[in-house]
Amino acid sequence: MITIDEFTNSPAIRHGFFTREGGVSDGFYGSLNCGYGSDDQAANVAENRKRVVQELGVSEANLLTCYQQHTATALVVEEPWSPDVTPIADGMATKMPGLALGILTADCAPVLLADECAGVIGAAHGGWQGALGGIIEATLERMTELGASIGNIKAAIGPCIQQKSYEVGPEFLERFIKASVNNANHFQPSTKDDHHMFDLAGFVAVRLQQVGIAGIGQTGYDTCQDEHLFYSYRRSVLQGEKDYGREISVIALVP
Repeated sequence: MITIDEFTNSPAIRHGFFTREGGVSDGFYGSLNCGYGSDDQAANVAENRKRVVQELGVSEANLLTCYQQHTATALVVEEPWSPDVTPIADGMATKMPGLALGILTADCAPVLLADECAGVIGAAHGGWQGALGGIIEATLERMTELGASIGNIKAAIGPCIQQKSYEVGPEFLERFIKASVNNANHFQPSTKDDHHMFDLAGFVAVRLQQVGIAGIGQTGYDTCQDEHLFYSYRRSVLQGEKDYGREISVIALVP
């Protein structure tokens, strides 16, 4: 489990960016696959998630993940839900102690957020589509509805695909430039004609900076390059694997 100092030093917050280590799944799901959306055995995923909550010291029923679809939809969470009624969303916010907000990723950027003074936390699934579409801002808006102050919110950007691993085509760059010419700052030319390397973590960090939050921490790990520690959708495609696991990132308020 990976943590950042900004949250570790807070007695009111528990958090962790979990790697793929320490679970019961095997094959290319090995071993701490926490995604029910994969074709892994459901019993294995359930056991892996149980190990996550044991590490964090929260209730198993209170670990919540959404049906992520790269949307800009963020929810206020007031009580747990059962897996069969999982809502479609890519961001969550709560002020309820004991609820653990989880984000599932396999290259996208998990973003954990907290206003310790107000007792409000949030979590967002920062894929390129959601980040460009406004999931960061939507999650922060849900947090402020619960009493958080933008100037008091700290953020942590977890392990994700880094720029050296993220080659994209010309249509990808055009979409970002159309949204804002300043987005060109997050691209560098690749060795392939008309292709670029995209800085997802940097793009997410700028979206957070633009709204004026208190601080941003980054873990800096590259999910695509580090096969030992992380699942990666892009790596699974390059290696011809038929599926991939999902790591989980979690934040919770201490009851």
